[in-house]
Amino acid sequence: MTASEIRQQFLDFFASKGHQIVPSAPIVIKNDPTLMFTNAGMNQFKDYFLGNRVPPHKRVADTQKCLRVSGKQNDLEEVGIDTYHHTMFEMLGNWSFGDYFKKEAIAMSWELLTEVYKIPKDKLYVTVFEGDAKENIPKDDEAYQFWKEHIAEDRILMGNKKDNFWEMGDMGPCGPCSEIHVDCRPDEERKLVDGKTLVNADHPQVIEIWNNVFMQFNRQKDGSLVPLPAKHVDTGMGLERLVRVLQNKTSNYDTDLFTNTIHFTEKLVNKKYTFGDDKKDVAFRVIADHVRAISFTIADGQLPSNTGAGYVIRRILRRAVRYYFSFLDVRKPLLHEIVPVLAAQFSNVFPELEAQVDFVKKVIFEEENNFLRTLESGIRRIEDFMQQAATKVIDGATAFELNDTYGFPLDLTNLIAAEKGFTVDEKGFEAAMQQQKDRSRAATELDTGDWVVLDETPNSIFVGYEQLESTTKLLKYRTIKAKGKEQFQLVISQTPFYAESGGQVGDTGTLQFDDETIHVVDTKKENNLTILFTDKLPANPAAVVKAKVDKVKRLDTERHHSATHLLHAALRQVLGTHVAQKGSLVNADALRFDFSHFAKVTDEELAQIEAIVNAKIRENVPVVIKEMPKDEALKLGAMALFGEKYGDTVRVVIIDPAYSVELCGGTHVGATGELGLFKFVSESAVAAGVRRVEAVTGSKAEAYISEQLAQLKDMKAALKNPKDPVKAVETLLQDKSSLEKQVDALEQEKVRALASSLRNQSEQIDGVNFLGKVVHVNNAEGLKQLSLQLKNDIPDHVLIFAANIGGKASIALTIDEKLVASKGWEAPKIIKERIAPLIKGGGGGQKTFATAGGQEVDKLDQVISAVKQLL
Repeated sequence: MTASEIRQQFLDFFASKGHQIVPSAPIVIKNDPTLMFTNAGMNQFKDYFLGNRVPPHKRVADTQKCLRVSGKQNDLEEVGIDTYHHTMFEMLGNWSFGDYFKKEAIAMSWELLTEVYKIPKDKLYVTVFEGDAKENIPKDDEAYQFWKEHIAEDRILMGNKKDNFWEMGDMGPCGPCSEIHVDCRPDEERKLVDGKTLVNADHPQVIEIWNNVFMQFNRQKDGSLVPLPAKHVDTGMGLERLVRVLQNKTSNYDTDLFTNTIHFTEKLVNKKYTFGDDKKDVAFRVIADHVRAISFTIADGQLPSNTGAGYVIRRILRRAVRYYFSFLDVRKPLLHEIVPVLAAQFSNVFPELEAQVDFVKKVIFEEENNFLRTLESGIRRIEDFMQQAATKVIDGATAFELNDTYGFPLDLTNLIAAEKGFTVDEKGFEAAMQQQKDRSRAATELDTGDWVVLDETPNSIFVGYEQLESTTKLLKYRTIKAKGKEQFQLVISQTPFYAESGGQVGDTGTLQFDDETIHVVDTKKENNLTILFTDKLPANPAAVVKAKVDKVKRLDTERHHSATHLLHAALRQVLGTHVAQKGSLVNADALRFDFSHFAKVTDEELAQIEAIVNAKIRENVPVVIKEMPKDEALKLGAMALFGEKYGDTVRVVIIDPAYSVELCGGTHVGATGELGLFKFVSESAVAAGVRRVEAVTGSKAEAYISEQLAQLKDMKAALKNPKDPVKAVETLLQDKSSLEKQVDALEQEKVRALASSLRNQSEQIDGVNFLGKVVHVNNAEGLKQLSLQLKNDIPDHVLIFAANIGGKASIALTIDEKLVASKGWEAPKIIKERIAPLIKGGGGGQKTFATAGGQEVDKLDQVISAVKQLL
């Protein structure tokens, strides 16, 4: 069976058991501060487990794109080294929300594996939670008894809390789990060693294939466990491992989930994959795994960057580049070439990649290109270090710098070091890495208290589309501490406050408890829970609450949000239908809109887009908002954003059906005329293939134009009010350029005269012609030119010139090549050790010529003396 057939059999089986088949959620997590990426199949159903939402179906099944780059047995640096770990993988899952429980889940998993997939029963083992006396959690006798109905008792193994008790986090739903393991060893080996001794022992051929999690507890902040009112089933089976078992392979990478990619890569690099463990074969596996992760994550809306989730994607991409650079001898971008192969392979199950294949290719190509340049810089850095090192050891701080600045992992630094007979201080590296982790942890540490529940109503109802005030009650609250600051999170029954979502910022306002006013400083979503952030708690939490949104801020925000819809349609009209939204920020002050486009938007195009938007504003088109089934909305032509998770019923914002129809949960104006005016503020690049425009509407646009006109008025006044200010500025710039050329010519003449006067002033010290002077030049280039003019006239030279340039110390040091070779003197080293400390600065350069700058201009004579003393 092919992987596609195996996946479909799973979905068909559970559909026959009354499960609703649902699509995969995006791999990029939104509205959940505890996660960056979907790392388990249950993530999209978290609200149901937490009781924040009522599930529309009691039984569901799916295949979910997941990304794991840390945690139990999923360290990024292990991927590709072994045969079964991955960054991105597919998690097949079936779910029961308060419907069936252990008996049915166990029976269905056994039926699918043994009767549908025909896995021999004598290759299977199951594990059951053995209990934990310390936490007073009993053994899972229920699961044990149910398993006895299907499998021999000696194949039911006891598992500890680490392996057989699942927890969502430090707090929240949890429960025992029952894993199914398969022994893939050849029959001869299975006869020699009993497979039960290899379960959960990291044996590459005795692997976990399925996990049945039975959610029956809720863990409190103090660690105690409280039974859940409704018990749930959460299961997961890695498609990659299942396909490996059913296709009788010894490695996940030998299945047809990866062989297409590997064969295509073989052609690109003109090398063969030999199914081994050498670095070349590891590189093939790393590429096959990592290109999936980065492609699907970018398609779901997460661009590589230097922070957060974007940094994780950049790190995965760079690891793949390092492997093909180091072990496949590839020096040009490679990964982007594989994207169309992946898109075609997964088009029937994850069509979002095929829909954006050109965009994803472009982003990956640019990222590869940039990192290949960084790699070359890093290699030069490590080679410079080794040339100057006093010992054959790369210290931990330098190894960490190579990792942090140039993206060199420790293994790559070790590889380059070994080739030159060097070793790396790995303990020092680990210490530096730990310090960075500690700093990051301290910066993001969040201490969240338990919810204090006043009312068991599951969640608040949002009424903010229709009204900005409501009379309501407080349902629950909790305390949070971040960076030493205490805040509070409140949930109210009926909330007019819009929670940050879809690029629109959260509302602010007030909560009135009796005579006490509590200020709401932000509103966010945690999964589907609308949370109000405040700086204090009410004295009487049980009082009736009058909730009031800041109306001015909300209305300004709505204008900017509606403007993004007008803008999106105009961008597609002027630039082309390839334009797709890649991010936005909408607040009371401005809008920011990121979109896919491969070239700078010209001033003429911006003017055209602006004119279209303003024409729609003047038409005063009604903004019509309807709720309808998602399929009906898509037939209507509604724009859906990649990376967003939509329900069966969606909210559609229509601004003239022939102009703009988008799925959107944000708040909007009643008609376009309320925007008043739309004006661009800036256009720039964000990432490869992504442009950003910023704009303002309404009173903010008026204020911006008034400011621009005031600046123009001041400029005209400074130019004596010319009739044509543009021509006056052009004349001014031409005059400036002409004067600068004259100044440069005079400076060069001055340097030539200075060089002539110094040519015969060198003194010989131990066979070296030394010339050191504090000179008067206007810029650092003058020092450089002075050194160049004198070095050819003075053999065996050491030249040191210092100057006070704009109140800063500026130094140029030149050493004859013969002296570099015979005496081992190097200009950058002398700058670093003898000059930089004196002037409180730094510098660098080539072995024969280096420069420095610093704060201490009164130490210039000491600089000259320090170099002279060296001789």
